[in-house]
Amino acid sequence: MGDIEGFILAGGLSSRMGADKSRLRLGGRTFVELAAGALGAVAGRVSVVGSRPGVVEHGLPVVADVYEGLGALGGLHAALAACAARWAAVVSCDLPFASGELFARLASRRGGDAEAVAPLQEDGRPQPLCALYDAAVCRAAAERLIRAGQLRPRVLLEKLRTRWVAFDELSDLEGSRHFFANVNTPEDYERAKEVPGAGGRVNFSTGT
Repeated sequence: MGDIEGFILAGGLSSRMGADKSRLRLGGRTFVELAAGALGAVAGRVSVVGSRPGVVEHGLPVVADVYEGLGALGGLHAALAACAARWAAVVSCDLPFASGELFARLASRRGGDAEAVAPLQEDGRPQPLCALYDAAVCRAAAERLIRAGQLRPRVLLEKLRTRWVAFDELSDLEGSRHFFANVNTPEDYERAKEVPGAGGRVNFSTGT
């Protein structure tokens, strides 16, 4: 899919974890490596977005924030601004169970007048940090939100023609129950380490 470029959001402060989440490991791979593997199913190029010291050590192209200190929307905007392809596939590094099959399914739902493709979690909430965005259109929309001081990524999806992908459209994929499990705290991480692959039966927080 030559019209998709992948971006891993790794610029968070990791304040609740107390350590750089991007460097945590599951199955011998860092969270960034897991995310790169998932994005690689649809993207010919994968970069990591962040301005933290040491981000270059992940061995991927690095995209710095255009607007620093704006949280997830700032990282998402940086990805959209750097994207040379039509579509940007974006995932936060604290979603280590997002898979290549998930991104392939999301990519298959593009079409018509959709400007973004975003999944709905099992609880019905949208997940803007594991989604696909039409880079040019969405970059302009993100800039408008930043100027207005509206910094919630979910608001961006509400401003776009978003193709919402219901969880029922994803539930047949292996590991679907944990696709959107945020690993934000040491307790989340300990539970994540107990999951065999992405198919274990552990309850995670799913806030964004």
